[in-house]
Amino acid sequence: MARITGTWLTGSSAEPGDPETPGYPGELYGLPRSGAGSLAATWRRVVALFIDWFIGVGIAAIITKGFTSSTMPLLVWFVIGVAAVILFGFTPGQYFMKLRVVRIDAPVTVGFVRALARQVLLVFVVPALFTDADGRGMHDQATGTALVNAR
Repeated sequence: MARITGTWLTGSSAEPGDPETPGYPGELYGLPRSGAGSLAATWRRVVALFIDWFIGVGIAAIITKGFTSSTMPLLVWFVIGVAAVILFGFTPGQYFMKLRVVRIDAPVTVGFVRALARQVLLVFVVPALFTDADGRGMHDQATGTALVNAR
């Protein structure tokens, strides 16, 4: 079934020892086991997301001059996420947590379309909660990206 639905709906392997079963997170994508370029731990991803959200809330408060606006923080967070990943390959929160968004299919920048799609999926939160055996969220699986350790 995994071959039919693609990599973002793989599920677990039916037989232990299957050649598709990774020995460590990121092995199937050619990523190292640890250090720079290895897949980021979940707790670091969550902390980076909270940092980005607080930055978005702060900027939204400055823009609206303290008036209550429920959508402004989300809009600011969204724009920061797309623009920063396109320009730098990481958001401010990911920078502080020493993380980077990379494409797993080619050694090139993430680009506008993938960064936009990744952020649109993150708005719904749920895709980030569903992960594969490597710990990559559905938003990363769908866009062919991974959040890796930068240093």
